[in-house]
Amino acid sequence: MYAEGPILHADLDSFYASVEQRDDPTLRSRPVIVGGGVVLAASYEAKACGVRTAMGGRQALRLCPGAIVVPPRMKAYSEASKAVFKVFEQTTPLVEGLSIDEAFLDVGGLAKIAGSPSTIAARLRAQVAREVGLPITVGVARTKFLAKVASRVAKPDGLLVVPHDGELEFLHPLPVGHLWGVGKVTEEKLRERGITTVRQVAELGESYLVSVLGRGVGRHLFALAHNRDPRPVQVGRRRRSMGAQRALGSRPRQPAELDDILTGLIDKLARRLRGANRVCRTVTLRLRFHDFTRATRSHTMPAPTAGTAMILPVARLLLAAALPMIAERGITLIGASLSNLDNAEPLQLVLPFDDMSPPVLDTTLDAVRDKFGGASITRAGLLGQDPGIEMPMLPD
Repeated sequence: MYAEGPILHADLDSFYASVEQRDDPTLRSRPVIVGGGVVLAASYEAKACGVRTAMGGRQALRLCPGAIVVPPRMKAYSEASKAVFKVFEQTTPLVEGLSIDEAFLDVGGLAKIAGSPSTIAARLRAQVAREVGLPITVGVARTKFLAKVASRVAKPDGLLVVPHDGELEFLHPLPVGHLWGVGKVTEEKLRERGITTVRQVAELGESYLVSVLGRGVGRHLFALAHNRDPRPVQVGRRRRSMGAQRALGSRPRQPAELDDILTGLIDKLARRLRGANRVCRTVTLRLRFHDFTRATRSHTMPAPTAGTAMILPVARLLLAAALPMIAERGITLIGASLSNLDNAEPLQLVLPFDDMSPPVLDTTLDAVRDKFGGASITRAGLLGQDPGIEMPMLPD
């Protein structure tokens, strides 16, 4: 038996930027920024200057004046992702996609035919480089959590194996931000109490963490600090939510303009929902302001639906309630997501027993767009407007 865990976390390095550098040799080893108004991705050469994803384009160029800005090519990224996932699936049937550029792989049953997990990981990296032309980092560990941490530490273009007898020795010196679930707010709460490393979290005791962070978060972080993560790699897991967002830049936006943008987002999301044969109950509005703070507002409907005419009014009510906040703080990003998802059939009926199938208008519009493209028919209010960038995603 190998003293290595069976789980691989494979994560492509600066995915969009790496595709651009692959396809244009003049960009290799140079700072590259994908996206103009907002940074969608940055090469490691640009990251070395402080450029980060979601940063404003002007700020990015101030930090890295020599950066080369290229427009996004979503079709190229989608094709590259499909090619990489083909390599994953040739490696093992147990693949859990997290996004278009990362996945968990369970190789625990392949020892006799493919070798140790580290051997398989090295072979996977070489195959992705050879067949797809992209750098990929792989972490190998006993749990999904630790494999993901290992890949994060090993970036870029690395391979890191955490052996069974070295798990806590590897994990405990790391900053507390490496624990899943530790965002800015939680990290600040911990730092205020002098807690900066994973070791300190592990030594504090579960009851203390619960008293500071709440029952759910406290117990979760205490378990991770001891590398307790029993979750298996899940094949074919359906997404728990669907979301879309639009970066708005820094200029002021009128309520009518925001309503049009939100309407376009909901149209796309509802179409995706119906295409996946699913329904939702919860609509969430996400906002980012000029001072980089964020706000989230949500509403759960009494019955599940996939109808645009049912979802859009809820999103508009959430936006209307947030308008005073937007007027005061400005807005740089608006997003929407649909959650509490379920399969469209069979569906629990609710009183009164109305027809639960999607409205005829929705299904007709979906058919037109499927045949002639998403831009073939649109709302009058969206004519002439920039529809924004539609990010490639894993199939539902």
